Amino acid sequence: MIKSYQLSQGRLLAVERLDAEVMLFSNPDLAERDLLHTGFKLDEHALASALDPDEVSRIEFHPDNLFLIWKRPENYSGGGSLSFEVSSCGLLFSPQRLLVIAHDDSQLSGLGARQALNSPLDVLLDLLSNNIHHYLGHLKVIKMVARELQQQFNDSMENRHLIQMFNLSESLIYYINAIHSNGAVLTRLRNHAEKEHFSAEAIGLIDDLIIENNQCYKQAEIYSTVFSGLIDARGNLMNNNMNSLLRKLTLINVVFLPLNLIASIGGMSEFSMMTAGTPWWIAYPLFLVAMLLAAGGMVLGLRRLAGSGKCA
Repeated sequence: MIKSYQLSQGRLLAVERLDAEVMLFSNPDLAERDLLHTGFKLDEHALASALDPDEVSRIEFHPDNLFLIWKRPENYSGGGSLSFEVSSCGLLFSPQRLLVIAHDDSQLSGLGARQALNSPLDVLLDLLSNNIHHYLGHLKVIKMVARELQQQFNDSMENRHLIQMFNLSESLIYYINAIHSNGAVLTRLRNHAEKEHFSAEAIGLIDDLIIENNQCYKQAEIYSTVFSGLIDARGNLMNNNMNSLLRKLTLINVVFLPLNLIASIGGMSEFSMMTAGTPWWIAYPLFLVAMLLAAGGMVLGLRRLAGSGKCA
């Protein structure tokens, strides 16, 4: 689907033109891909990279334009998995036009709220800024969800909550990788802006983006480190609770084991039949002595096996 926008009075206005200043290609079909190839000279590799969620952020410099692969956070919809995803989008920028290639049409929503949009460069910088703030918003949500999960884990000790914490930790790893690669793109864009003599205001905005991206990266890194420590601590706590439960069950078995042994010996009708000619006060003590000797032999044998294992 193609959406076209014209810049007017610092805002994006939707128009029905294929030569607009800002164009959004969301999940382009074959005809739209052909338009990108023939009309805007975008090769197949660049188009595939823009729609590949695993593509790494990068920037390519061409004589007439710039092509950026930018990692952006997906809109979080909740659910039981509590995972935050990232995807890629392509940005083809020239002084006269900006093309946005993405899987959905949410990339241009909310633009123009922070600053007036008077040129495609303003739209590009505002879009990058909007994505960085989107990351920061997701990090706040992750922190809130993590606190709630910790409380639920303390109350129930269910594996489900621990798995959700693992999913959040994995999401943070993807966020750190995406934000770090976006930082490299911003640095190269800053160098290009200085080389091409962009306006001082544009260079200042790029500097602000670099600072905000670095802060976002540090925050995600701190959250990831804290999460790793929390997961290890929660895993150890679950193991300690399981060990405590097993200890209690072992004590119960120890209490009832002698009673079971007495009941078993007393109920040996076959043994009573085999020792019918021997008084019970002789047969049963001999049986107990034989059991003790067998147990002692087993203990000695196990000790020898353990000693030979240590020597080896």
